[in-house]
Amino acid sequence: MAAQTIRKWFAVYTRPRWEKKVYKLLQEKGIETYCPLNKVHRKWSDRIKIVEEPLFKSYVFVKVTEEEKNPVRMTHGVVNFVYWLGKPAVIKEKEILVIKRFLNDHHDVEVTPIDIQPGKKILVRGGILMGQEGTVKAVRHKKVEVIIESIGFALTAYVDKSKVVVVDK
Repeated sequence: MAAQTIRKWFAVYTRPRWEKKVYKLLQEKGIETYCPLNKVHRKWSDRIKIVEEPLFKSYVFVKVTEEEKNPVRMTHGVVNFVYWLGKPAVIKEKEILVIKRFLNDHHDVEVTPIDIQPGKKILVRGGILMGQEGTVKAVRHKKVEVIIESIGFALTAYVDKSKVVVVDK
């Protein structure tokens, strides 16, 4: 019985362009939810404006118990949980925190869907991601793609290569 009261982070798939609506509906139900918003510069003919767009298209994160999964599924605009290896994908708390810190320090973040393949494991020795281990997808000049494996996306940021060390050989 105690295992059912443990809340874990999961990703839910939403209808297209419903991320913010689903976020609000889940909050109204009292469900802990997170919709990462990316600050993006948009140019109109007369001005440039910073707008907030969902970082992951059609994804919202929820922290729920087993009993709370059904009310999440029944929320208008939710398609289903994101599955990984036949089960709803559990997102680590530290990965949610990395996304939050990443978005606090970076604007115009690029998100690239990936087919997860094991690469070099790295440890970041300085900067926003200091102390974090990750898998490198590519390194070009100062650009490092950090893969958060449990959600199947790559976050891209400019990180000084001197602050990254390979931890496996």
